[in-house]
Amino acid sequence: MQVQREPDASEHPTTFRVLVTGANSGLGFAICCRLIDEFLHTRPPSQTLHLLYTTRDARKVAESSKAFHAHLSQTLQKLNRRNTRAVGGDRVIIEGILVDLAKLHTVKSLATELVGRGEGLDAVIWNAGIAGWKGVDWFKGMWGMLTDLKYATTYPEFMIPDVGLVAAPQTLPHRSSKSRVDDQNVDEQQPQLGQVFLANVFGHYLLTHFLAPLFTPSSRIVWISSTGALPPYFDVEDLQGLRARAAYESSKRVTDLLALTSELPSTAPYVRGLLGKEGGGRYSAALPKMYVTHPGVIATSIAGLNWFMGFWMLVAMYAARWLSSPWHPVDPYKGAISAVFCALSPPEQLADLEAREGKGKWGSTTGVYGEERVARTEVPGWGYCGVPGVVPEGSVTTGMWRGRVEGSREGREGFEVEGARVWREMEELRREWEERIGLEV
Repeated sequence: MQVQREPDASEHPTTFRVLVTGANSGLGFAICCRLIDEFLHTRPPSQTLHLLYTTRDARKVAESSKAFHAHLSQTLQKLNRRNTRAVGGDRVIIEGILVDLAKLHTVKSLATELVGRGEGLDAVIWNAGIAGWKGVDWFKGMWGMLTDLKYATTYPEFMIPDVGLVAAPQTLPHRSSKSRVDDQNVDEQQPQLGQVFLANVFGHYLLTHFLAPLFTPSSRIVWISSTGALPPYFDVEDLQGLRARAAYESSKRVTDLLALTSELPSTAPYVRGLLGKEGGGRYSAALPKMYVTHPGVIATSIAGLNWFMGFWMLVAMYAARWLSSPWHPVDPYKGAISAVFCALSPPEQLADLEAREGKGKWGSTTGVYGEERVARTEVPGWGYCGVPGVVPEGSVTTGMWRGRVEGSREGREGFEVEGARVWREMEELRREWEERIGLEV
């Protein structure tokens, strides 16, 4: 599945405005590049793309801007040689802005700036995040590569987690962000926030709330998840993953629960609260939609490997693809296809599809030779579309997690109950922190 061309219904100039977090490298950088390319390929000449991307410091903003403009120039040269719709670089506006999702004051500052402009957002892609790993169990990793290559590289269990990482206190910015749960002397007036949870989920969650005035019913909120967002890594009693053996995977399971249950009656009051639409059920149809995607397995710097081990990990990823793994795009640009699809595809291609077939998790999949496409991914408890036993056409049914169980009514109900609890606790956490450090809208 690819982004379909959108017909030019009007010559009246319009701007498609999208915000991408964590865009200076890896998947975020690739998402921005692919957004530029897909927009110029599929949108009519009367439309302009305003690409807003975030990094954590000014140097990265400048470096990324230079790289994005170089990519845009190359894309325009290719398109103009083919005599396509592209007419020039003025169809793409690239703007870098600063935010550190682990520092809630910067989250509010970014939102205040954007809301103050009064320019609506057509899509946001919540990509930024951290892994929370402290190393690699090389013996376990090598054994997995030699005996079970495809599975070991799709659902890796050889990363060593840094259990118990907490974020620096929000009102004491000079405290170290690498402090431990068991030895950090936190101000008794401020509870701990899990560092990985804050960077991957809660910072984005608050940003969604603060940016709500810029959303329309047609806006899209795209969350980036992972193939590793599996039940064993998440405990609803430990929402922030402070005790989790894999805080990264735990945070991605939270992402799945939030997005996939976001249109259910059981979560409607919390979703409306997040989006500033408290009131009655009549508001639910007017809310922007949430989508969840994952890039498959791609080669980025998030694992923190040195160049030598990074090279061999890259070899292992390509080998897994050549052995017919569906979840190894390897190249971040190929992995970006699912996020860009959810941001750019016409309503009749995505929103209507989910309305007919059910809400799903959209993954980036490739064939043996690397041809990428977007496909539904099975989510434990939810299935492919929220209906037990139903597998919509085009879904990926290979490369499955070995702990999976067949979909059932009980499992689906359990997923919804867990999702509603996550939504409730996220809303309670949002209100608590808005009040605690003065972030009220």
